[in-house]
Amino acid sequence: MTRLAAVADLDELIEYYRTPPAGLRANMIFSADGAAAFAGRAGPLSDPLDQALLRELRGFADVVLVGAGTVRAEHYGPVRVEAMSHSWSPGRPIPPIAVVSLSGVLPDSLFADPAQRPILVTTQRAADEHRLAADERRDVLIAGEHTVDVSDVLAEFRRRGLDHVLCEGGPTLLDELVAADVVDEICVTVSPTLAGVQDIGHGAGALASPRPMRLDHALTHADYLYLKYSRHR
Repeated sequence: MTRLAAVADLDELIEYYRTPPAGLRANMIFSADGAAAFAGRAGPLSDPLDQALLRELRGFADVVLVGAGTVRAEHYGPVRVEAMSHSWSPGRPIPPIAVVSLSGVLPDSLFADPAQRPILVTTQRAADEHRLAADERRDVLIAGEHTVDVSDVLAEFRRRGLDHVLCEGGPTLLDELVAADVVDEICVTVSPTLAGVQDIGHGAGALASPRPMRLDHALTHADYLYLKYSRHR
């Protein structure tokens, strides 16, 4: 049954997200006119509650998957335990950030905590050309020869015991995951903003028809709309 409610704060909002799927959960924000970013960043579309939800969803994940463009634009750093006060259980491993990149160029901010090595997700060709190997700063996951095969990425995560994957975008990576039909749940925040036409890349378009999803909840707070959809089972 779809749940419809107005939520007062993070304490109420987070209760609707406590059961992640065994697979891939995506979390995205869009403006009311459908843009995923403004001036190259999702941040201008967001508000404090949406930002808090983004951080808290990491506490339910085993690994956070994100595209390199988003990591650079949003100045990603390691996952912070203190930012997951409503979701992270003491004793659980802190989820690493896994970045899809063919260049291997990651911002220094991602290496701020030596105890949290990010995972560079790349191809065999890129690894050979750019000499991308695991070291004391990063792990490396090879998935595909010339292009990153997102299905292989998720299979390797499962092999490593990382069953709950949270994708934070960007839109190009989300397109690839949708095209591979591997999205089990998507959490969508609709921002009460108009952003205009934004260049967010082009989808792979590999699905033969749209994938139907079930609406689990529709929540409101301060003119923002929080939606969660899951796959039909």
